[in-house]
Amino acid sequence: MSNPEHHPRSAAREVWQGRLGIRRPRRPVFAGLYGVVVLALVALAVVDASSHAGGGSARTNLTLMAPAAPGGGWDLAARESQQALRSSGAVNNVQVVNVPGAAGTIGLSQTVGRKGDESLLMVTGTVMLGGINVTGSEHTMDDVTPIARLADDYLVVVVPADSPFETLDDLLETWAANPSGTAIGGGSLGGTDHLLAGLLMREAGIDPGRLNYLAYAGGGEVTTALLSHTVDAGISGYNDFSDQIETGRFRALGLSAEQPIDGIEVPTFAEQGVDLALPNWRGVVAAPGLTEEEIAELRAIVTEMAQSEEWADAVTRNRWKDTFMVGEEFEEFLAAETARIDEIVEELGL
Repeated sequence: MSNPEHHPRSAAREVWQGRLGIRRPRRPVFAGLYGVVVLALVALAVVDASSHAGGGSARTNLTLMAPAAPGGGWDLAARESQQALRSSGAVNNVQVVNVPGAAGTIGLSQTVGRKGDESLLMVTGTVMLGGINVTGSEHTMDDVTPIARLADDYLVVVVPADSPFETLDDLLETWAANPSGTAIGGGSLGGTDHLLAGLLMREAGIDPGRLNYLAYAGGGEVTTALLSHTVDAGISGYNDFSDQIETGRFRALGLSAEQPIDGIEVPTFAEQGVDLALPNWRGVVAAPGLTEEEIAELRAIVTEMAQSEEWADAVTRNRWKDTFMVGEEFEEFLAAETARIDEIVEELGL
């Protein structure tokens, strides 16, 4: 068996991480790999079973893949979609499977491997576009079938309640004085949390190359890191931190929305003089190799869901912004968004 320490991609990743000052939480390497492989194989078996049950028709049996662990933003979008699809009657049976790892690119790889499977939809979004760049994924969004954009979520920068940073300016001032000594916790490398940290540094006149970013599996781990003071500030979707913010354990310093969001009492970066907005959109794509009829059916199913009262309730409850688009409109958006994220990753040196 080859030594992973001498794999070219591993070596390149180590050089890049060292240059950016990124540290990962320590964990047993083989245990982590074993867990990802087992989860991926189990999820693949579930998808296999669902696609063969009842003839595999999307209206009969639909599988929603959340390419992340339970509890995160993609998982939430998948499970809210599941409930709306069930309640609206758009699909007879719908289930969610989780395929975590590598900013969603493991799930992307599995979706590409399901060529011709009309009963599978994968949740995707901004995180995956950045992850494709940073992880060196062999697959891109060109390898799947665009279906629809659903809604936008927004990121928030938080600190523990006992942090000396009372405002965003306080954080940026310390960050500028000691970039490498200010640890920022967030999700996957290349994901929206990581991109936002780099963009904040750039807008504040700080070299993004000195970013000290600690990547975690999700908002739950970032919460733990904040409460243990392993990191100075954390970035994740607002819903990941909402309970801690509302109970006063976290102080929210800024929101990545273009304009204030109803139900979120956090000032945007723009309101605080920082010209920065980064929506974290959620959408769904399908496997490659589908017929025009199968694509049209999947788009019709998702459109029915998006027009349902159940979905409208989910958007309001989760403080999302309804940005639904389907078909060619979504295809054009996806192409433009991919180019935009590629440009950001290049500018930040990621």
